Amino acid sequence: MENPADIGIIGLAVMGANLARNFASHGFRTAVYNRTPARTDAFLAQYGSEGTFRGSRTLSEFVASLARPRKIMLMIQAGAPVDACLGELVPLLEPGDIVMDGGNSFYKDTLRRGHELAAKRLHYLGVGISGGEEGALHGPSLMPGGDDAAWPVVKPLLTAIAARADGEPCCGWIGPEGAGHYVKMVHNGIEYADMQLIAEAYGYLRDRVGLGSAAIGEVFTKWSHGVLAGYLLDITGGIFKVRDSETGAPLVELILDAPGQKGTGRWTSETALELNVPTPTLTTAVLQRNLDADKAGRLRAAQLLAGPDEIDPLSPEDTGDIVDALESALYASKICAYAQGFELLKAAERQFGWRLDCGSIALLWRGGCIIRARFLGDIRKAYERNPQLENLMFDDFFRNALELEQDGWRLTVADGALSGTALPAMASALSYYDSRRRAAAPSNLIQAQRDCFGAHTFERIDRPRGQIFHQNWNL
Repeated sequence: MENPADIGIIGLAVMGANLARNFASHGFRTAVYNRTPARTDAFLAQYGSEGTFRGSRTLSEFVASLARPRKIMLMIQAGAPVDACLGELVPLLEPGDIVMDGGNSFYKDTLRRGHELAAKRLHYLGVGISGGEEGALHGPSLMPGGDDAAWPVVKPLLTAIAARADGEPCCGWIGPEGAGHYVKMVHNGIEYADMQLIAEAYGYLRDRVGLGSAAIGEVFTKWSHGVLAGYLLDITGGIFKVRDSETGAPLVELILDAPGQKGTGRWTSETALELNVPTPTLTTAVLQRNLDADKAGRLRAAQLLAGPDEIDPLSPEDTGDIVDALESALYASKICAYAQGFELLKAAERQFGWRLDCGSIALLWRGGCIIRARFLGDIRKAYERNPQLENLMFDDFFRNALELEQDGWRLTVADGALSGTALPAMASALSYYDSRRRAAAPSNLIQAQRDCFGAHTFERIDRPRGQIFHQNWNL
């Protein structure tokens, strides 16, 4: 075929369509295909003038339109649809062709598919993509991993369309097998925690401090210019300015408090449990979405379950100090959430033998992605100082920040408990911090109990590690 396409996109929902437009805007000839031909036709009718697109009505026609080695990006629903698509696509490909999965696939699925395609001499990449529909169009954060032989071939395309921070593309090779989607999974786990922490700050300002939506928006806007600066704080401040066209009320006040989720945060928690990595704040964010989604159950509980008998009101004179303390609590909790996420990255190195550059990963997240924030630069510096850093909280910068912020953090969490204002993620982050710094945990009692009822044995503090003991407790 004359002038074959440089890249092919399968799947033209919002993310796939915007990614195709992004490639075309950077001068790449882009082939597009959707299993529903009408969607391909609609895409070409709406965006065909933006670049050089080749639309196909059949998969074989699509494959034939691509330059060799073929480079194909799947932008379809994770899970069974990816396997179904590969079942139809793979027989049409030739050795050396490259398939990239840009969806939110589970990293274990990506690992399996990579081995299956390698047996057919095809290259398979799992490319984590963050930034939502705007990022896909204007520049996402890209986290490619898999068959490293394919990276030099696709690198010019992916780095061209990626977001940029300080002039550098937010795209870099993550590692082998399912590493790209693993890192994207951890990103999403941090994202869940970040959003939950911000929501808790909103709830505290509304329910405990008594601020209205306009005033709350001003608080978030102010915070977005400080240590908490980042995409999520930016959009949060803006959300409170939007008015409902029908009632004139702040739109946020009319939105049902029953959040949705697609499961990627749950994968983070499940993986953490499998790898024995403590991620309480990330996991609490997932559990809280489950709890909040049960609106009917919460309404029943509100009628049946008592809270504190008396709550001391906050005086207007104290509002400034209370809000400052809440900012400290949000910042410190955010540090703990990222520490848990990066600890999960380090666990992957031990478990799978991957070499993940945590400092470089932090750089990839500085632009384009949902959790992009100013302090990712501080995370990069922490891993530059010590690439083997065991926990982000152990770095001097973050250790000093936690020490500085902890008075306000403790005040906020304690006041939330005493006033009956739920702050589950902030409280879990504080407990994580205190548990981490506790040299003598009470879990020696747990070991005694396990040995007492099940002869599970125990170690002793006055004997070398590895020596096992059992006691006949005779209770």
